[in-house]
Amino acid sequence: METEKNEGRAGLLYGIGAYGMWGLVPLFWPLLKPAGAVEILAHRMVWSLLFVGVALLALRRWGWIPKLARSPRKLGLITLAAAVITVNWGLYIWSVNTGHVVEASLGYFINPLVTIALGVLVLKERLRPAQWAAVGVGFSAVLVLAVGYGRPPWISLTLAFSFAAYGLVKKKVNLGGLESLAAETAVQFLPALAYLVWLGSQGTLAFGSHGAGHTALLAATGLVTAAPLVCFGAAAIRVPLSTLGLLQYLAPTFQFLLGVVYFHEEMPPERWAGFSLVWLALTLLTWDALRTARKSRAAVEAAASAARTETARTEAARTEAARAESAPAESAPATGHAGGEAGAAPVSTPSAQPGR
Repeated sequence: METEKNEGRAGLLYGIGAYGMWGLVPLFWPLLKPAGAVEILAHRMVWSLLFVGVALLALRRWGWIPKLARSPRKLGLITLAAAVITVNWGLYIWSVNTGHVVEASLGYFINPLVTIALGVLVLKERLRPAQWAAVGVGFSAVLVLAVGYGRPPWISLTLAFSFAAYGLVKKKVNLGGLESLAAETAVQFLPALAYLVWLGSQGTLAFGSHGAGHTALLAATGLVTAAPLVCFGAAAIRVPLSTLGLLQYLAPTFQFLLGVVYFHEEMPPERWAGFSLVWLALTLLTWDALRTARKSRAAVEAAASAARTETARTEAARTEAARAESAPAESAPATGHAGGEAGAAPVSTPSAQPGR
């Protein structure tokens, strides 16, 4: 019991660390200026593969590579995932470095709602009433924010839809976090490296041109990408999914606070109204998820209790049948000749009825 508690605490800390790092990453990207968003993205792809490759070698986790190489379908899905996350990473870096941190945070706030919408449209899932209500409130929030911005919040919508699509593709690939990132960055590696080489040939490459510290920071993009993923993987095997579902809101919350408090981005009343509707939708979604999880646990416990009761009844019936079988043999008189009733075949023990 004490070990389980320690594992739970460790998982919670890993989860807070993962989402905390994702939430504070807007502080990192501006440090890489004057490198442009596309160069930063290319460095992130190249250095992420190197860091993740070292991590997988240290963990001796490379048995998945031959299986992936023999599956054209999975290779195609990995390529699609790499393309989608390229859009997500590039737009996020650009939005942070051009003063759109708050709008970027909105993308990750509405991501659960977009994921649900994709589940309905692509996987034909059925929604519960509370989920429909949350999606409806979220749609209203987007309309309010469109009025506030004077345009649709395209940064938020692109980030939300690209990340939701990425999650959908990863679900079909069914690879671990580190393994998936290694495969995706392997797809990205050559185009990214070619772009960096081209920038160097044009004399516009920032890498190595602004001191050792700036060069080290560009190389650290791989660590910044891999470290939270390692923490997330450690959390995922130690804490319930419901806990991870709540922790996921830490990242956009930190991003939103950084945008308002640290980067001093404007928040007019209509934008507050839109965000408030988003938070209301997420509250409905979280309440419904927790309620459903409690009902599921209760149903599982009830089924387990019924199974234990049924097993006990079956064992009692077998014991009773065995006693009934042995009683006549003990009370029967001995026969006076060989080969009498003593050689009769015993009555077989009744078995449990099918399905019991």
